[in-house]
Amino acid sequence: MKEFKAILAGFDKIDHSKRKAALATVVKVSGSSYRSPGARMLITDDGTWIGSISGGCLEGDALRKARQVMSSNKPLTVTYDTHDESNQNLGISLGCNGIIDVLIEPIDIQHQNNPINTFKEFASTRQPVALATIFASSTPDNSQPIAQTGEKLLISESGNILHAFNNQSLTQQIREELVNIFQSRKSEAKKYTIENTEVEIFLELIQPSIELIIFGGGFDARPVSQLAKSLGWQVTVTDECVAHIAPLFFPTADNLSLCNRQFIERDFNISPYTACILMSHNYEYDRDVLRTLINTPTPYIGILGPRKRFDKMLAEFNTQQIHLASTDLLRIHSPIGLDIGAETPDEIAIAIIAEIQTKFSARSGGHLKHLPGPIHQRHSPTNQVFKQTYLPHL
Repeated sequence: MKEFKAILAGFDKIDHSKRKAALATVVKVSGSSYRSPGARMLITDDGTWIGSISGGCLEGDALRKARQVMSSNKPLTVTYDTHDESNQNLGISLGCNGIIDVLIEPIDIQHQNNPINTFKEFASTRQPVALATIFASSTPDNSQPIAQTGEKLLISESGNILHAFNNQSLTQQIREELVNIFQSRKSEAKKYTIENTEVEIFLELIQPSIELIIFGGGFDARPVSQLAKSLGWQVTVTDECVAHIAPLFFPTADNLSLCNRQFIERDFNISPYTACILMSHNYEYDRDVLRTLINTPTPYIGILGPRKRFDKMLAEFNTQQIHLASTDLLRIHSPIGLDIGAETPDEIAIAIIAEIQTKFSARSGGHLKHLPGPIHQRHSPTNQVFKQTYLPHL
């Protein structure tokens, strides 16, 4: 979502009376690539861009292709084969062992259905949406296809159509596929044949930015807030002491809240995309906040401090007949953070943010060199079981 917002912000700064723009999107990958399907880059005809579709090796050629698209005002899908060590077409050495399809679309501000307007429909939402984008369309007899490259279908999690293809039959068929993507969590490119037209469509699940609430505004919360914000997360810092949440201490936070622990559920909308960190150094405050958070849908609760501190909380809960389910214990991380040898506040912030990222992406947090498959793999049977069991709302 950070990339979407950066593209929208960049687009709004363009002087459209002088500049033309196009959008490049990775829609299909076979083998290895630096960026996964869904990576995007906004390009203007003066050679500047925002976002990326690779590690820098494809951007130059994409810029040249984008200028063609801006001139013709017609979308184009480009296939890059990076298996070769020396790609004569690009004039650079790649050897990435992958085939990458990139859709490049012109952005006409006079056209209501341009991709930027579609993005604006969901950029600020707190709910996931599913997006289908046609990146290839053809008929065996070269007649006019029923769908055009660049058309989009956007639906909400409830199945409501927010933006439709021009063809109603195709809209209804792909809508069913998009409804399923909210359960499978699998973005992919697929081929369909309908009314004598073969179309290739990129089906994409777009999830809201992670929202982070930090309970406790001590000095060690500051680097956590800054690092989370640099990732594009929405950051709230709350405390019962107004001196702890001065804007000077948290200049990048989206929200600073003076909130009594009794009013957490009233003051905060905690969703399945909210991560919560307890780091006040006040045992009773953290204990009481935890008691509230276990009744919310947050998938991650991190508690700063030694394990015995959390064990003491559990013992007190048991005496009050508050029994945590196994799913609750999976959500709670105490001690907080990944084991990276962190000692200083900045190092601890890295460990905490990395652990939250693994939770929301359903990854192990281990060494990439030990993975048997692609490092950017977004879906596997193991990950799906993890999500269904531990992250039922994600």
